[in-house]
Amino acid sequence: MRLAVWACVLAVPVTASEDEVTVAFGAEPVQVDPTRTSAGVDEYFLDLFYDQLLRLDRDLVRANWLAKKWEVRERQGTTSIWIEIHEGVKFHNGEELTADDLRYSYTRQSDRTLSRQAGRWNNVADVVVVDDHTLEIVFSKPDSILLPLDFEMYAVPRRYFEEVGEDGIQKHPIGTGPWKFVSRRPRDELVVERFDGYWRPAELPGVERLTIKIIPEDTTRVAAFKTGAVDLIDAVPPAQVEEFRSMPGVKTTSVPSGNNLFLSMNAIDPGSPLRNETVRRAVAHAYDMDAIVEYILFKQGIRTVELAPGSFGYDPTLRAYPYDPEKSRRLLAEAGYPRGINVNCYNLTTPRVPYMKQVGEAIYAYLTEAGVRCRIVQLEYGAWINLGRRDARPEMDGIGHWMWGQGLPGDPTDAWSGHLHSTGDAWGPYSYHADSELDAVVEELRATMDLGEKEALIRRIARVKHDRVAGGLPTYRPLLTMAWRDSLDFLPEPLAGWHSMRGLGRTE
Repeated sequence: MRLAVWACVLAVPVTASEDEVTVAFGAEPVQVDPTRTSAGVDEYFLDLFYDQLLRLDRDLVRANWLAKKWEVRERQGTTSIWIEIHEGVKFHNGEELTADDLRYSYTRQSDRTLSRQAGRWNNVADVVVVDDHTLEIVFSKPDSILLPLDFEMYAVPRRYFEEVGEDGIQKHPIGTGPWKFVSRRPRDELVVERFDGYWRPAELPGVERLTIKIIPEDTTRVAAFKTGAVDLIDAVPPAQVEEFRSMPGVKTTSVPSGNNLFLSMNAIDPGSPLRNETVRRAVAHAYDMDAIVEYILFKQGIRTVELAPGSFGYDPTLRAYPYDPEKSRRLLAEAGYPRGINVNCYNLTTPRVPYMKQVGEAIYAYLTEAGVRCRIVQLEYGAWINLGRRDARPEMDGIGHWMWGQGLPGDPTDAWSGHLHSTGDAWGPYSYHADSELDAVVEELRATMDLGEKEALIRRIARVKHDRVAGGLPTYRPLLTMAWRDSLDFLPEPLAGWHSMRGLGRTE
């Protein structure tokens, strides 16, 4: 039904004002409240409304943003991060941002009843307001997780949030970002307007109004672009990347996603054959990821072995498990399963990244041929992400093709805290693995502030994790292709997984 409706809409190209732009995304965020976010796709909308203390620039260098300056301090055995923020930063409702608002953001982010990311604040004793424009993050013990996350404090207006409550935040988000909320129809569109009171006028978008359409179906999203209904699309299907590159009047870019995809395997349930390391090794040898990248993704993916090339701590000497289905069968027999195993295999159908559904289906077909017989369970995004959460029911009882953002250029500290470290006490919210030795070294990684020591620890963990097929088996890092008309002034930047619309404008 939805495809038919879109076909009618697309029959006549939309003629928009020069001050309006319409774009289409393949996946829809589920949250506009930064406290409640649990997935990288939420950043597509969060980046419109909210700023953070730091940001990643186009050269993948972390730069100051709301933070005017900051430094790590050591005093009497206590580690802290002292931060001075810019003055005169206004929220969309006209109120001025203060350090108290950022402390309020911390209290929400660290509240386990509100935030699924509360574990990131495990080692923070407090965030102290020094004055209106100065705050200090005080650690109970050193923790290196916050810096790659831009200090993880979105600028939210305390007074407004307390006044409207949780429902009001979802209905009308207010932040300090370059776009302000107009309207939203879930599963359809979000409309925003330029915030002319933005604290960095030079960074203002060059158009007054932006509509983001949510079009999960690849063919419909492509048709929307070709017929002129939208000016820009994300997630160009890999099979059509070359076609888009050759279109007159169209610009494209292919960029590495900050997401690392992996096979999550239930290695904790007593009855799960995947508790056995030998069985997990059988899975590792059962599929040809290189062939999948070449022929299904049309080379729009980067093969990973624990970490993507260029990531902090990347070890080029680690080698992927070679595709060897006969070895998989021998390993299954060695583990006590000469006839193979039957397992539920969960697959994401929403195009969170291009062709993820097809990749999952291909992997599971390989596994089945090698004796790991998959019963494929297809899930849309909301059901898929809920299944992976350890605090939700039902739990993921077999194998799932999953992802966890490591950012760009890449740092696995947060990801490994989430899906390698055992679950409990705000650790491992998506972890189906339990290894006390790896738990201890992940905790050591979090507590290591020296970059040289941290890099060595990452390499050490990666090798042990690889050898034990622990905490997920990496598959690839996607390449994302975006396409837009050359009438747009648009230069993608790594914010919001390259979906940032901050620099959007029209050419002269």
